[in-house]
Amino acid sequence: MSAMMLGGRYQVQDKIGAGGMATVYRGLDEVLGRTVAIKTMLPQYANDPSFAARFKQEAQAAAALQSPYIVSVYDWGKDADTYYIVMEYLRGTDLKSGIRKHGALDCKKVAQIGSQIAQALSVAHRHDIIHRDIKPQNIMVQPDGNIKVMDFGIARAKNSHLTQDNSVLGTAHYVSPEQTQGKELGPTTDIYSLGIVMYEAATGQVPFQGDDAISVALKQVNEQPKPPSQLNPNVDPQLESIILKCMQKNPAARFQTADELYRTLRDYLAGRMQAVNSATAMLPAQPTNKLDRGAGTIPAAGGTASMPRVQRANRYRGQSATEQAAVQEAERQRKRRRNIILGVIGGIAALAVVIFAVTSLLGSGTTMRTVPNLITLTQDEAIEEIEAAGFVAGTPEEVYSSSYPEGQVCEQDPRAYREMPEGSTINFKVSKGEEPVEQTSVPDLTNKTEEEAQALLAEANLKGRAGEEREDANIEQGLICDQDYDPGSSVDVGTTITYYVSSGSGQEVIPNVEGDDESTARSRLESAGFVVSSQTSNSDTVAEGHVIYTTPGVGETADVGSTVTIYVSSGPAAPKEYDVQYVVGWTYAEAYAALTNQGFSPVLATGNSAEGIVSSQSVTGTAPKGAEIVLTTRTPDTGSGDGEGTDGETEGSGAQGITGLSANTGA
Repeated sequence: MSAMMLGGRYQVQDKIGAGGMATVYRGLDEVLGRTVAIKTMLPQYANDPSFAARFKQEAQAAAALQSPYIVSVYDWGKDADTYYIVMEYLRGTDLKSGIRKHGALDCKKVAQIGSQIAQALSVAHRHDIIHRDIKPQNIMVQPDGNIKVMDFGIARAKNSHLTQDNSVLGTAHYVSPEQTQGKELGPTTDIYSLGIVMYEAATGQVPFQGDDAISVALKQVNEQPKPPSQLNPNVDPQLESIILKCMQKNPAARFQTADELYRTLRDYLAGRMQAVNSATAMLPAQPTNKLDRGAGTIPAAGGTASMPRVQRANRYRGQSATEQAAVQEAERQRKRRRNIILGVIGGIAALAVVIFAVTSLLGSGTTMRTVPNLITLTQDEAIEEIEAAGFVAGTPEEVYSSSYPEGQVCEQDPRAYREMPEGSTINFKVSKGEEPVEQTSVPDLTNKTEEEAQALLAEANLKGRAGEEREDANIEQGLICDQDYDPGSSVDVGTTITYYVSSGSGQEVIPNVEGDDESTARSRLESAGFVVSSQTSNSDTVAEGHVIYTTPGVGETADVGSTVTIYVSSGPAAPKEYDVQYVVGWTYAEAYAALTNQGFSPVLATGNSAEGIVSSQSVTGTAPKGAEIVLTTRTPDTGSGDGEGTDGETEGSGAQGITGLSANTGA
């Protein structure tokens, strides 16, 4: 397949997916030079003439669907024996894979996804297209978070096809009860399936599980789902009521249109949703009858599967023969009345066909033309298209639309691609954009208590929600200091306003930790909300390991979370050492004076004379101020020299002193 060229312009490239009905390839439109997705039908369906006819009809219809939430169909055709559809190529992942990876989604995200799917279904239902296979695998989540619904048209073609064993095609976990029973389907069958998709997105699992498709289908008919909040307590009651209303067994009890469901989801997201009527009642689960599975048992799977038509389980006691006969007679009467009604309707329809045929034959050769597709065109473009196709443009009507931007055609009558007589009037409606929501002014909540704020918001038809506390030195603790919408701004009625309550200045007083051991001081400061750093310092008065002082100081205020430095005592500082004068050979008086002047304490050795010469000192080198230095002295030799007079005695004394010193030192 990868080397094929379809329709003379679409180059088939790599395979990107496969299902029960078709295979999907990445491809290249060589005319426009763009990447596309090409879906080719499997041969067994392509060879079925009835399927081929439906395929053509539905491919044309799907191509007419224009919505930002629907995969665009660009082209379709048949090349040899291959039926194909050319579609928009999407990047992203399917919702099923997202749920498997991330589990249950946030309620708001579930509602957003449901809202977008509902808008897609609304467009399809207006074109008489019922998807019939809404499931997470057919919902593509794009990188920007928005979704695209896939398989429109094909789903109708395949799901309306009955197989030989009277089974109905669909995916068991997501089909409606009426779909499993082979009943006629309407838009509400898609709404039921969407309800299950939202249920799975909100809880992370489908509501009904079983060993195979048959058992799951029986549960779709006979059992009520558990409320989503029982599986995920985070599911709020409002979203739960929406989901359960979608999943009503009786189609008449569901949302009747996709537009109705979209509006409800929109109101829910805006915070202005009213109570949902007729929410699914949690009835006891009904017993299921065992089906004859035969040889065609099909296991439950994620892909579209063929399911035997399921009959509702018998909920009543056994009937007597008389009761059974009465019931049978009532059923015969009901069928008789139905046949009469159908006969009348058929007669009217046949008469209408005859009249139309006679009119056509006797008329003046009326020309039939194809109605153009006006959706998404501007008013002027639509009129131009209508006139170019040979029709007359009706008076445009402006309407609000959530699906189409302002100025675009959002509806037309007759719908596109119908055959109508030339000159027929084509009416259309032009979007005015989203219906405006009533606005209100946001009150100023500053310096208000929460009670006062809630009262002001209620008066303005708004809702209030408290956010996290914020530090504000200018607003008293406990009063509102900020809000997410500016006072005086205009917002939708019902909008939730988030306000923030002041926690005060965010400052604390530095506790007195002076004298505490380091561990105790650190613990007290951290408990007050501060970050603690420490340094050491000598102290003669504070014990080692205890706090001397802090910065900022004790009793001062500081921001919570700021750093407080503690100064921890390392004990007294070691005394400083100073050089000691060497005084040996000096007189004691000289030595005493010199050492005292340096700050030391010279002491004369016991028994020594203060009149002597210093012969030794107890400390040399260095010593701290005030250190005691013991000096030892010797008495100087007087000698007996021959010299006369004072000078002679002095010289003699000196000479003898030196000699004596030498002798004392062993020289």
